[in-house]
Amino acid sequence: MRNRAHALLFSAALLLFAVHSAKRAPGESATAPDDDAQILVGAGDIADCSDLRGAKATAKLLESIPGTVMAIGDLAYPDGTQENFVCYDMTWGRVKSRTRPAVGNHEFHSTGATYYFQYFGAAAGDPSKGYFSYHLGSWHIIVLNSECEAIGGCGVGSNEEQWLRADLAAHPSACTLAYFHKPLFSSGGTHGDAPSFKPIWQALYEAHADIVVNGHDHDYERFAQQNPDGDADPRGIREFVVGTGGKSHRPFRATADKNSEIRNADTFGVLKLTLRADSYDWVFIPEAGKTFTDAGTGACH
Repeated sequence: MRNRAHALLFSAALLLFAVHSAKRAPGESATAPDDDAQILVGAGDIADCSDLRGAKATAKLLESIPGTVMAIGDLAYPDGTQENFVCYDMTWGRVKSRTRPAVGNHEFHSTGATYYFQYFGAAAGDPSKGYFSYHLGSWHIIVLNSECEAIGGCGVGSNEEQWLRADLAAHPSACTLAYFHKPLFSSGGTHGDAPSFKPIWQALYEAHADIVVNGHDHDYERFAQQNPDGDADPRGIREFVVGTGGKSHRPFRATADKNSEIRNADTFGVLKLTLRADSYDWVFIPEAGKTFTDAGTGACH
């Protein structure tokens, strides 16, 4: 009887493991994260009511991945109105309770990004600023507003740049990640580099920030660590462009930025970051039916 009971318990354990494994998103490891690890996952450029197939595919991924969701701007097309946000709510709205968003240019097509701030409430920060920070485990997370003209500029001495420097100074020992919509560096054929954000990058670089995540160009791109001038630097910032939330695909230009390490322009998906006390892992998780992925690890400065 005892042997039979042990066999039944072992079979039940195998069944539970199989069920748990089946719920993992494509590309996820079977190994559980460290006890102190935190998950940050997301993308930008998401829901267009005229074709929701991509947004539905990435929303399905998010439902199977725990952690905090970063929605990195241009969440509802074309104008960020209440009507457009119905389609965001139908898809990524299913994980709204754990989402910390960044505002994009399409949100500001609707004056002052009014409905964006109404929809997310306190999770989107002060509507007059659109930038804020929060903690995720031992990491300091900074969410910035890349619509510089809407908030009085992003240059040296601007309110956002000065706020950022003060925020970074208040957290000198933490691993640091920032996300915002428009990338300083991008090989995308539609938008490309956004040099107006260089002073913001300079502040992050001087404070030894580790990661920047952006959207805007509808593709996936990962850069080697670099400084604000675009020079390779082992103490620099690693940037990801993840405009793969579901809106559409756009091609890269013929010549990539010099520190671009990997690019893809035909796969919707989300970037999953596992944030540990002194390091991080990344993995790009593709929509069902696609095989492109990208994974690696890095150490905090």
